[in-house]
Amino acid sequence: MQRTQLGVAIIGAGRIGGLRAQLAARHPAVRYLAVADVDLGKAQKLGAGIGAQLVTGDSIEAISNAAVNAVIVSTSEHEHVAPVIAALKLGKAVLVEKPIALSLDDADVIMTALEQSTAGLHVGYSRRFKRRYLLAKEQILRGRLGDIVGMSARLYNSRAQVFQMLDRHAGATPVVDSLTYYIDLMGWYLPDNPVAEIWARGKGGGIRDAGYDCDDVTYAVLTLADGALVNLSVSFALPEKYPSLGYCGRIELLGTQGVHIIDDDHLEQLLYTDRGIPHIYIPDHTVNMAFLGSSAPGDWAVGDFWGPLANETRSWLDHLATGRECALATAREARDNLQITLAIEEAVRSHKCVHLTRKER
Repeated sequence: MQRTQLGVAIIGAGRIGGLRAQLAARHPAVRYLAVADVDLGKAQKLGAGIGAQLVTGDSIEAISNAAVNAVIVSTSEHEHVAPVIAALKLGKAVLVEKPIALSLDDADVIMTALEQSTAGLHVGYSRRFKRRYLLAKEQILRGRLGDIVGMSARLYNSRAQVFQMLDRHAGATPVVDSLTYYIDLMGWYLPDNPVAEIWARGKGGGIRDAGYDCDDVTYAVLTLADGALVNLSVSFALPEKYPSLGYCGRIELLGTQGVHIIDDDHLEQLLYTDRGIPHIYIPDHTVNMAFLGSSAPGDWAVGDFWGPLANETRSWLDHLATGRECALATAREARDNLQITLAIEEAVRSHKCVHLTRKER
């Protein structure tokens, strides 16, 4: 197997960019590291920690460096477009965090750049790399559920995390920024059965009372092309100190020959400590009681980072280094996903069903 040495530029030195940077630094194929962030101090701190050869406040400088052939874009959601396009124009492989963008126009600009590029683009939907969701995909591939006639998914989180999301950008709502993970799973499990119609409703409350234009609860029913039904619900209205360090979820897959139920509420490990437990996404936010394992990217343990984000990052780097196929979401899948999440929000606003036509390329 031919192996390619990698030079990786990490654009965005925040928490997720920092995790991916550390994972890249430990990958055997990576020989060069660059870190860029508009906050040069953050870039310098991360770069020193991973032994980066280039640290800069200019993302274009990092992306265009001759030693770089792969780019990880871990900026805020509304800042994805420019660095992604810059990398694609230079023929450099890209891993960008979900969602691909916050508008379909921006997503289509990226798609056009991808069509004109020699490089590949993958999008970070790390739920695909969580063991319980991988096992569900395997059952579908093996035909053990028969034809899927229904799917249900619900997602809970705390107000503390939705405030963090909305402070970055008002468009980073629980539907667009978080329910998107479960819509990705739907598309991954049922790739040949696109969404045809969407009904959705939302209800405001505590989040709006805190000054944010965002519903506490959103429910949606999606009708797929063959008539199968998908029931989705999301709420980020749980108390700020709720003991989850990330999402609490449940998925049910109903088939003609079987059913697969995934409990992802993280109730199996409960820790209480007077010393406080940090939240991976929210700076200076701690809880005294936590559901261990509920941090969506994964967890630090015995000197290394374990979990979906680690599996996903390593899989992408393996793909680039060896040519091995990977299960990361494609740009087309991410663009279709964004169309669905935006349509759910449009159905909430309009109180009307939204009909979708998948854009072919």
